[in-house]
Amino acid sequence: MSKHKLYIVSTPIGNYDDITLRALKTLKEVDIVICEEYKPARRLLSHYGITKELISLNEHNESEFTSEVISEIISGKTAALISDSGTPLFSDPGVILVKEAIEKEIQIIPIPGASSLLSALVGSGFDLNNFYYYGWLSPKKDIRRSQLQKLKTLNELIVILETPYRLQALLSDIEKTFGKNQFVVVAFKLTQDGEKFFRGTVNSIIKITSSKEKLKGEFVLLLDNRDVKRGKNRSTL
Repeated sequence: MSKHKLYIVSTPIGNYDDITLRALKTLKEVDIVICEEYKPARRLLSHYGITKELISLNEHNESEFTSEVISEIISGKTAALISDSGTPLFSDPGVILVKEAIEKEIQIIPIPGASSLLSALVGSGFDLNNFYYYGWLSPKKDIRRSQLQKLKTLNELIVILETPYRLQALLSDIEKTFGKNQFVVVAFKLTQDGEKFFRGTVNSIIKITSSKEKLKGEFVLLLDNRDVKRGKNRSTL
């Protein structure tokens, strides 16, 4: 494996069987693994029988430690960047590191893999020719509702990410903003035991998800706000 390269390695989002052969090969061959947090990284590597030097680079220290990581690569060490799960940089740290690596003429090599975004989209049943990825809404209610009001003006299939404990609050705000008959899909615990797609009007999804005990887990929410959705028959599954 040649030097002066930074591998951006996607890892599973829940199911360890989703690791790619190329990702495993890369993680076994590099000198150091740059991770978001030590505990999940050690758990992941241990599962595959891999032991590596780890460097933690996260939202709290990325600006401070990026130069140190770049120096390690320039000195001749090969490095792979991973996040706690999924694809690094996508709603995760790593942007500063990659920008500086490019400035130092370090080759950036993405290793693709599991994606909650794409898994949610292909399992939704929506037309996927175009979509609008918004990402994370504000945890503050007033700001979140203001963001949803702006999203309402878009004639798009909208993709939103949220933390598990704000599912009901998000659905409630969508109902208030878009109306109770707005069709949504909640892709819940993707790739894991208990994976489920909740499809239906936001009002029906609120009733279904609020009645399920201990419904805790990562999710992606898709909201079809396109004109073409009107008049189509949809099923609740």
